[in-house]
Amino acid sequence: MANKVNWTDLTPDEKMKYEIAQELGLLDRVLENGWRTLSAKETGRIGGLMTKRKRMMKQEMEQH
Repeated sequence: MANKVNWTDLTPDEKMKYEIAQELGLLDRVLENGWRTLSAKETGRIGGLMTKRKRMMKQEMEQH
């Protein structure tokens, strides 16, 4: 079950999620089998990195 991702219709959060999955080497599996195939550990890692990046972006916005 290959998921077709329309990259232009993604929200910024969704784009970040896919980018992090790619950085962690999980993107191919997500695209091929869906997000549900990831373990809780892998999903938690993506969520943690998303939270960290959002916090960093917010701090950068407040500094400028």
